[in-house]
Amino acid sequence: MPRPRQPRLTRQLIVDAATALIDAEGLPALSTRRLAAALGVQGPSLYNHFATKDEILDAVADTVTGAVDTSGFTGRDWAGALRDWAWSYRRALTAHPNIVPYLAQGPGRRPAALAMADAVYGGLVRAGWPPARATHIGAALRYFVAGSALGSFARGFVEDPELYAAHYPHLRQAHRLAEHQQSVDEGAFALGLDALLHGLAAEYARTVGPVESGRPSG
Repeated sequence: MPRPRQPRLTRQLIVDAATALIDAEGLPALSTRRLAAALGVQGPSLYNHFATKDEILDAVADTVTGAVDTSGFTGRDWAGALRDWAWSYRRALTAHPNIVPYLAQGPGRRPAALAMADAVYGGLVRAGWPPARATHIGAALRYFVAGSALGSFARGFVEDPELYAAHYPHLRQAHRLAEHQQSVDEGAFALGLDALLHGLAAEYARTVGPVESGRPSG
């Protein structure tokens, strides 16, 4: 009987398989050998699409970044745009937390990452922020979002009430945090984002002019 045809190897198939491998086992698990095996092909065939493993990593990272919505930066509501971007960015990163350390190295030559940086910086400058401050704001939000996606605070506590009751009297309910992981982690992110935006709104009013939108307090 004829052998079943392999699906035609494409860049997207390679990126999808690499993403799945990184999601499941982390960045160290990615190798051309593992990736070729997952795709059912020989290793050299990958090089018809990507010259190096780093190019594959760049493509995975840029696919994740490409899911981030920056459309809010087309208007002058810079605070609302930052809020929407931060939440969209967090959703993209928390869906693929194992790629975050690679993303943290910077945009490099990745098109989606550069387009995101351009949209954020351009939107802030158009809204009146000085260029240097716009750079600081974009970097600060990026640090905040990436840090929030690296792990779960709530899941960092074990479900052992005796551990806390015996030695840490102020943590008597800590064993329950994992049960409420989403509300704890998202609540902490929302609180931090509100604090950042309120501080920026005060600086904007002091150095640029009245804040045009009722957001950032939503």
